[in-house]
Amino acid sequence: MTLRRRPPGHRPVLHILLSIAPIFVLIVLGHLLRRGGIPSLEFWNLNDRLVYWVLMPALLFNKTSTIVLAPSVVGAYAVVILGAFAAATVFGLLASKAAGLPGPVASSILQGAARHNTFIALAVAERLYGTEGLAIAAVATSLLIPTTNVTMVTLMVSLVRGPDEKRILTSILRDLARNPLILSVGLGVAWNILGNGPIPVVHDVTRLLGGAALPVVLLCVGANIHIRAMAASALPLLLSSLGKLAVFPLAIVALAQVMDLSQTETLVALLFGAVPTASSAYTLARQLGGDAPLMAAIVTLQTGLAFVTLPLTMALAAHFLG
Repeated sequence: MTLRRRPPGHRPVLHILLSIAPIFVLIVLGHLLRRGGIPSLEFWNLNDRLVYWVLMPALLFNKTSTIVLAPSVVGAYAVVILGAFAAATVFGLLASKAAGLPGPVASSILQGAARHNTFIALAVAERLYGTEGLAIAAVATSLLIPTTNVTMVTLMVSLVRGPDEKRILTSILRDLARNPLILSVGLGVAWNILGNGPIPVVHDVTRLLGGAALPVVLLCVGANIHIRAMAASALPLLLSSLGKLAVFPLAIVALAQVMDLSQTETLVALLFGAVPTASSAYTLARQLGGDAPLMAAIVTLQTGLAFVTLPLTMALAAHFLG
């Protein structure tokens, strides 16, 4: 008697929930550790820098430099990922305008609707779909990181419209050009295209560092959650969550069908629409004069909602695609 193995995307809700549960346990653990001062607040601040400058760049370079970049797949993925990102961005802008909300509030709604937590998406992709899923997620990351950062900065400056907006925009774009995540993706893709294969020692080191990246960064995500910020007004929270957890995922599924992506490719792409907004959105809101307390509330609410919505979204999509 032979047992038929289910395709990777065809999994019941409980199985997906149990697979994803360790990721959210790490997030909660990070929050509890920081609240308890373990090991110290200074540790968590320095840990963020370690993740940003060393661990995540190592992971992204290693994956983007070694995956198979078929032009047809990358092109189709660009249409799906960037098209859905554009849909969520337009939704955030139009919803804020229709509600008559001021620029700082609108900028936070925009980030809440269209940004994504890369780290959670990569971690879930590996948990659910293994090495193949993580490699596909790296392709999506290489497309989204530069596009998201440049788009968000440009639109936020135009919404807030401070007196030094031109100087701020120039400064932020200069910082983006030195962003270690963007640079690591660019170097990885460039080395991949050259086709010279793994670099002795370098790829071994980046593989080891990358292995530490996801668990450490999930602890940092939890450490940066602000429960007290949840006192923000209901409408901006609703609009941003609707854009991120409904518009973005639905656009990905629709475009994936048009571009004829495989089931696994579609589900990995869907992760970037179904995960909560990025924790770094709070920092950007502070830099550009957005509504930082509202942004902290949006990040916290969406991260909490994702405990339920992420496994449910993935299970529904797997059923629909199956």
